[in-house]
Amino acid sequence: MILSIPIDFILFALTLAGVAVFHKHTLRVALTGLIVISAYKLIFTGFRTGPGIAGLAAHLAHEWVILANLLGLLLGFALLSRHFEDSEVPKVLPRYLPDDWKGGFVLLLMVFVLSSFLDNIAAALIGGAIAHTVFRGKVHIGYLAGIVAASNAGGSGSVVGDTTTTMMWIDGVDPQDVLHAYVAAGVAVVVCGIPAALQQHRYSPMLKDEPAGTRVDWTRVGIVAFILLAAIVVNVVVNTHFAALSDHFPFLGVAVWVAILLSAPLRRPAWNLLPEAFKGTLFLLSLVTIASMMPVAHLPQASWHSAFGLGFVSAVFDNIPLTALALKQGGYDWGVLAYAVGFGGSMIWFGSSAGVALTNLYPQARSVGLWLRHGWHVALAYVLGFAALMLVMGWEPHEPHKEGREAKEGHAAVTTTPATSAATVSALPPHATKAN
Repeated sequence: MILSIPIDFILFALTLAGVAVFHKHTLRVALTGLIVISAYKLIFTGFRTGPGIAGLAAHLAHEWVILANLLGLLLGFALLSRHFEDSEVPKVLPRYLPDDWKGGFVLLLMVFVLSSFLDNIAAALIGGAIAHTVFRGKVHIGYLAGIVAASNAGGSGSVVGDTTTTMMWIDGVDPQDVLHAYVAAGVAVVVCGIPAALQQHRYSPMLKDEPAGTRVDWTRVGIVAFILLAAIVVNVVVNTHFAALSDHFPFLGVAVWVAILLSAPLRRPAWNLLPEAFKGTLFLLSLVTIASMMPVAHLPQASWHSAFGLGFVSAVFDNIPLTALALKQGGYDWGVLAYAVGFGGSMIWFGSSAGVALTNLYPQARSVGLWLRHGWHVALAYVLGFAALMLVMGWEPHEPHKEGREAKEGHAAVTTTPATSAATVSALPPHATKAN
């Protein structure tokens, strides 16, 4: 330790500082940080799973499903967003949207709604594809921050809309226990959406009329719907009936790619996008891996103060391990936590997978300074949304969800045969993390 701070955290902080300063070399910085921290832990401290190479291998074996799902989703949805853009649907949207700043605001609300039942990565990329068309390729960084914020806000109250809420669902949290996150998310999307739309309107107004000769390619629209439907169905089915297996295989990432490959004969995907998208994905995977190595055994005592703070931490420290620790600790108001760690990551471009995915399309946004400068409204929205949630709902920590589930199933087992009871117990989803 140095000044009572573990050296692991100091090295992670230096990595994040390097990403912020050398924003044109973010991948190199992240990979360097991963190599240095891995070497340090190999030589000096070991991993939670043990010392040396064996400990590293065991750690990666525990994390590989998360990393594989993120890899599949980020690359797959990059191809999906191009399918959607090439379908010409974005070109006909100005026909239905207001042609002043309110058009940009309505588009953010559309992203918010999409993210409530789609993955937030997909919602952000679809929003980015529409913005690229309707704003003639000139999209303000403040508006990009608004798209990321809208996608994370929309997913915060839905167990199929964000990584963190899906993790809660797998762990046994009732989907209704995160629903009130929408109180905060609704306020936040308005607070940041209006300034973002005004910024964009001043920078490059929305197209007033669709270009002549525009024809919607309904085959591409069908492909987009097919890929998204595959992701939604697999997510729901696996988490409802096969949750115990979700920690052992990347069902979601595989489902997206199976749908892409099955639909490829109808319309060729833009394979040339993958090299650049892979660079951004590798950057995120490096940070997620580093965060998983940090010696965090527990979080501060569960309270609204600690949940509020976790929102700011989530902007620089991956929200997957934060949520895993919170589930292990218990005692949280899950709707408050879902909003905090979900929306909080929007404050910096690499604070959420949606932000990393969108900056793969808009590399000019990979600057912490510019993101904070032009996306100032996201931090303000987070604070005001959290305040609204506290005023309307208050802090109501939920009873330990695992104990409640076990009690119910134990009661049900009294009326079943021993074989049925054993099957029920063996199907219980263990504590797990999962990338959505």
